[in-house]
Amino acid sequence: MNILILGSGGREHTLAWKIAQSPQCDRLYTAPGNGGTSKVAQNVSLQLNNFDGIGDFCDKSKIDLVLVGPEAPLVDGLRDYFESRETLSKIKFIGPGKSGAILEGSKDFSKNFMNTYGIPTAKYKTFTVESLEKGKEYIMNMSVPVVLKADGLAAGKGVLICNSHEEALSSFEEMLVNRMFGKASVKVLVEQYLEGIELSVFLLTDGVSYKILPEAKDYKRIGEGDTGPNTGGMGAVSPVAFADEKFISKVEDRVIKPTLSGLRSEGINYVGFIFLGLMNVKGEPYVIEYNVRMGDPEAQVVIPRLNTDLVDLLVAAADGKLDSIEMEIDPKFASTIVMVAGGYPGSYPKGAEVHGLDGNHSAMVFHAGTKIEGDITVTSGGRVLGITGMGENLEEALKKAYETVENIKWNGVNFRKDIGQDLLIINKIDNLL
Repeated sequence: MNILILGSGGREHTLAWKIAQSPQCDRLYTAPGNGGTSKVAQNVSLQLNNFDGIGDFCDKSKIDLVLVGPEAPLVDGLRDYFESRETLSKIKFIGPGKSGAILEGSKDFSKNFMNTYGIPTAKYKTFTVESLEKGKEYIMNMSVPVVLKADGLAAGKGVLICNSHEEALSSFEEMLVNRMFGKASVKVLVEQYLEGIELSVFLLTDGVSYKILPEAKDYKRIGEGDTGPNTGGMGAVSPVAFADEKFISKVEDRVIKPTLSGLRSEGINYVGFIFLGLMNVKGEPYVIEYNVRMGDPEAQVVIPRLNTDLVDLLVAAADGKLDSIEMEIDPKFASTIVMVAGGYPGSYPKGAEVHGLDGNHSAMVFHAGTKIEGDITVTSGGRVLGITGMGENLEEALKKAYETVENIKWNGVNFRKDIGQDLLIINKIDNLL
């Protein structure tokens, strides 16, 4: 098969690394890709918002399967475009159409969807600039912290947790009136804060059948101890200590099954990944958000734990035959440490030479914000590399990841030194009980 992966991050390098191992994969392309994908696939200079360009490339290169990494092309209707163009309509396509991608494209839609189909989530109300004063009144009647969410896509950074009413009121006005997140904050959700532990559960579905992939916990904030501003993700761990069989069974019954049933009730034929952002509140799952693709950096710990051929899974999903395939999960632990440019998530320099990539590392190195210039690899983004260690336990996985991190350097590199430490504490407590 000729396969095209759309995207340029660590998620896409991880997917390309896994797909390249499949005997079904004849030619693999990544568009636009990065310095790492160029080692396992052919990078193609395509703009993700240029649907005609993507379609023409698929025709020319006789693409059999398209896998969309990021959410924006899905929210903008790339699947619908493929279905409307005769030469592209027979290509196997992983990712929902516009009607399904709105689960991520609009938080107001997704919260309404959850309420309609009885899926547990935090209480909320949505406001626009016209209802600014009502929104302020609603905030003052809430207990703190108060959660504010931009309705639209904001590159994973459109959520603010405000620890006082004053901060919430100021941020609420900044989002709605001054458009802190651009078009994404034309509507703002004011949401109840849930006290618990976050995790992510992933599934691949053909619209009816589904496979639950390994769960993961990611670390959003830039600073150790979960301090500082949110980022696209500073690390991830899988499996998650508190996501035992009983908890995942609750997720399946209370979230996954009603979500897929609700999509079918809405007439939405959903084929692709669903990323459930969850909060474990005293052992009960609540949905924080839906995403309509694999996570990043969560993919870097989830995909390496798949022992099943990923192409087999993707083809079965595209063909509506996912129930006919068995999926095997590696019991090993995986941990990813994200190495970022100094200054990220604010402004940061690009073009720094990355040293140490060719060493004999004990962990896998997935590229995100890199590009190749001549014979050297240089930084080209905020999140530069994801280093994934695997081991029989979490300590071993983290040790391998951090050993590799220490051997890779560039001017201004930054990373968190406490990834997974909270789960190590939970593991120790569980072992004492």
